Amino acid sequence: MNNTIATDRKVIVLLLNDKEYSISVEHVTAIEKMLHITRVPNVPPFIKGVTNLRGVIIPIIDLKRHFNLGDADYTDRTRIIIVSYKNMTVGMIVDEANDVLDIPLSAIEPCPDVAGAAPDEFISGVANLEKRLVLLLNLENIVNPLSFRDGNYGA
Repeated sequence: MNNTIATDRKVIVLLLNDKEYSISVEHVTAIEKMLHITRVPNVPPFIKGVTNLRGVIIPIIDLKRHFNLGDADYTDRTRIIIVSYKNMTVGMIVDEANDVLDIPLSAIEPCPDVAGAAPDEFISGVANLEKRLVLLLNLENIVNPLSFRDGNYGA
């Protein structure tokens, strides 16, 4: 068995308000440019709607709104990261998705309070790399259907 499998975590790095976050590649099924999104009535403000991606209807959430980081300005660098987690597929709008990293498990630490970052329940840790800090997203709390219904979402 190759030791790098057991000691590294391969992640996709994404940007929200110039801060770096990451998602494990095992959950990422696609990274798309902005797609047409159909609004859905009576959903929390961070749920932008649904899109049809290759014949599959996928809910789309705006991570900036979900994390109370303000409204997103969509540009040609804006991406939708399609993730699958525990039989649920969701698209997440991010400012950019620009890197793939192998993060040594030894570099991952508990997440300190970071001003201007996502709320604690959405962060599982921070990777302390030589010249950068990358926040690790907790997909379970981001895509959990209860997070859409608990009434504890942004403006």
